[in-house]
Amino acid sequence: MLDRVIEDKEFAALMQKNIQDLIIYLFNKDQNFGILCKIEDISFDPQLPDDIRAEFRPMTLFFLAGYTFDTAKIENNTLIFEAGFGADNLGSFVTVPLLSIMQVIVDETPLLINLASHKRDTQEVEEADEDGVENSMASFLSNPENSKFLK
Repeated sequence: MLDRVIEDKEFAALMQKNIQDLIIYLFNKDQNFGILCKIEDISFDPQLPDDIRAEFRPMTLFFLAGYTFDTAKIENNTLIFEAGFGADNLGSFVTVPLLSIMQVIVDETPLLINLASHKRDTQEVEEADEDGVENSMASFLSNPENSKFLK
């Protein structure tokens, strides 16, 4: 029974919206937060050296504070931020699909736990891009406070 819910595409869409809404709320409140996410779905630009990537666990916690928080934005159903890695603080833009965020954490307490395990296929992504991006962006832009998060 639970599997039918967490694997359902409508449930995944609901979780994605909840994740986005919560992160936008935290941005608006200038509240630092952490995200626990699936490292396999995350991309880095520029790519990180293998020795740094080897340090990541399958579920990795990123804490958004200071400069990292200031650079964070939501774009195309992803959270993007710049962070420094390794002893040399190598800068890289981190792109995290919202559905790969398993927890949103403030002060060591999870505010949101994502149980969705629905995998979107290419056709669904294209449909969502056509139908949902405009609605999502219109909703996001309807709040004048959110303009500071668009760079």
